[in-house]
Amino acid sequence: MQDLESTQYFKVEAEPETGVRVVLSTVYEALTEKGYNPVNQIVGYIMSGDPTYITSHMGARSLIMKVERDELVEELLTEYIRNNHWA
Repeated sequence: MQDLESTQYFKVEAEPETGVRVVLSTVYEALTEKGYNPVNQIVGYIMSGDPTYITSHMGARSLIMKVERDELVEELLTEYIRNNHWA
């Protein structure tokens, strides 16, 4: 029988940091290691949706395809705003 006088606590554990930031960092590193301009390649992918802009080195292509492109733009814009002290 449940104790209806006490409040139950439910805590959601923080999701491990395998989010957009980690994806972008990994993709950036993989593109750099392979000698590509990471900014150009990531912009090409975001604008076109064509995964061939991203190298498969370090699993970067499959990793970036797990994230929606609008989430990539949101993360990049958020960091840009934060780094420029606009927010």
